[in-house]
Amino acid sequence: MKFYVISLGCPKNLTNSEEFSARLIAHGHKMVFTPEQADEIIVNTCGFIASAVQEAKEEIRYALTLKQQGKVKKVAVTGCLVERFKEQVAKEFPGIDTVFSLAAQEEVERVVKQTGSVLTPLPTSLYLPEYKMSLTAPHTAYLKVADGCNNRCAYCTIPFIRGNYRSKPMQDVVREAQGMIAHGVQEISLIAQDTTSYGIDLYGKPQLLELLEKLVKLNGLGRLRIMYAYPHRVTRELARFMAGTKQIFHYLDIPLQHIADPVLKRMNRHCDGAQIRRTLDMLKTEVPDISLRTNFIVGFPQETKKDFNELKKFVKEYEFDNMGVFEYFREKGTAAYAMKQIPAAVKHERAAELIDVQSRVIDKINKRLVGTVLETIADGPDFGRTYKDAPDIDGKVTFTRPVVPGTIFKARVVAAQGYEREVEPMD
Repeated sequence: MKFYVISLGCPKNLTNSEEFSARLIAHGHKMVFTPEQADEIIVNTCGFIASAVQEAKEEIRYALTLKQQGKVKKVAVTGCLVERFKEQVAKEFPGIDTVFSLAAQEEVERVVKQTGSVLTPLPTSLYLPEYKMSLTAPHTAYLKVADGCNNRCAYCTIPFIRGNYRSKPMQDVVREAQGMIAHGVQEISLIAQDTTSYGIDLYGKPQLLELLEKLVKLNGLGRLRIMYAYPHRVTRELARFMAGTKQIFHYLDIPLQHIADPVLKRMNRHCDGAQIRRTLDMLKTEVPDISLRTNFIVGFPQETKKDFNELKKFVKEYEFDNMGVFEYFREKGTAAYAMKQIPAAVKHERAAELIDVQSRVIDKINKRLVGTVLETIADGPDFGRTYKDAPDIDGKVTFTRPVVPGTIFKARVVAAQGYEREVEPMD
């Protein structure tokens, strides 16, 4: 069978696509990179928020159209949309040949031969995948250290899609990293729904620092990048380890969601504004060149103008290098669904305002960046990213002269406009 994968959503979902694709290849199937070459299209969906659900359904319709036109023989659908809506997916799209759950991906070579729904319950443990390949550039890869979440934020569907928090045993994470390094990966991004909770289910307490201590000792390791840190679990010990370890990019993705205490409380975030500020101040003290990415939700139920103004002031003050702004989506099954909602027009307006505030912040950052020297990774001969930019989600840089892809090197910033920068590689 020749198969084509449409992988939607976050890097955590991408790792699932990498694992089941590798299983199929290991069992004699061939992966192709245009749908018209395929016998079967597998759509690995996201179902986190309404916009992701809509995108997933559009891709399913696209795949089914190709099937109706005779360009492919079969369509299979898996991922978070299936996990969230179960049998509804097959009912809404009767042309789908196979609908299978996240857990069923572990037997994908058997499942794709079937028709109908294969809705295996979520596993209770997370282990080293039997097969693994990369769907990213050869020099960069995501390593999922845990899945699921126990935080129970009031707006979030992840716990009932992905289940409770499940860490991958430390020795398996290390073995997976070794395999990546052996295949030429230079940048490993550690991912989970909450990376800073790593190990709490297996070892009784978070063990991210202990995991990092093992990973940085691996021969041939280029750089590690830490994604999805929960603010009140970012410790001074972690910051000091990052500051003193060359193999860890001085970058942290730390989704904050808001800063106003009334909103944080309704969100069921387990920290308040003062604690968030203390964490950020600590990071900037311990790691002076730290690059911070964050996300904020605007228009959360009962968010007042005062709450929003506090958020705008906070964004101006703390000057995040990269920032995502999301309008609140009302999702059935979450605690926030029953709360008093804010009009859509107000949410649109606030999102635009906050994006404008961040644009002015970036202008200030860019003025300081020109002339500085930053560690950089080449994604192609003439473009790449600085340590301040994670793959797929942040900005990029272009080079004044060619560089071998995958190389990590020092470069001087010669121009900066928005999230686009130009750097001069240094010898």
